[in-house]
Amino acid sequence: MYADNTLTPREAIRLCALGLLAGGPQPYDDIVFAVRHFVSRMTGPSLDLMGESIELLRFEGLVAGDDGKPLVITDDGRTILAELLRANVRVGSGAMNDLVIALKIRFLHLLPAAEQREQADSMIEACESELARIEDVTADESGYLTAWLAIEADRLNARIDYLRSILSVGSEPASEPGRLKAQ
Repeated sequence: MYADNTLTPREAIRLCALGLLAGGPQPYDDIVFAVRHFVSRMTGPSLDLMGESIELLRFEGLVAGDDGKPLVITDDGRTILAELLRANVRVGSGAMNDLVIALKIRFLHLLPAAEQREQADSMIEACESELARIEDVTADESGYLTAWLAIEADRLNARIDYLRSILSVGSEPASEPGRLKAQ
């Protein structure tokens, strides 16, 4: 992780792979395809993000399975997955930040309800900080840029509203497969 406890691109890929496997065993090729598909659809093609190998996860003992058997997440893998889900979100925009937020939301249901709320609060704070930055820039601008910044502000407000809806709803059913333990 970076010094501010946010995810590196490599850790975002780990989060994606481990989160997918937390849902149940899957063949190696299916996991590789699913990770590549999700990440490339969220960020566009990126060699920086495709460097993480599922083989490395197996070597580190985070996933198990060989000889054509489906991959499964190990207990160590679940521990790392929980750490990745609890990581901070960077303030700002960009493809990497959007990917991390999407992954956290995608796998948020794997955390206990209290931690889901903590993560939603953290993402709300990041969005509010970004919104304040955009509003500050908007105050000094005019013309086409003002309209563009208004679109960005609307996007951030929509994210904040969505995250607040997560807080008001609570959590998904406790019987969700692969739920992680509270820290």
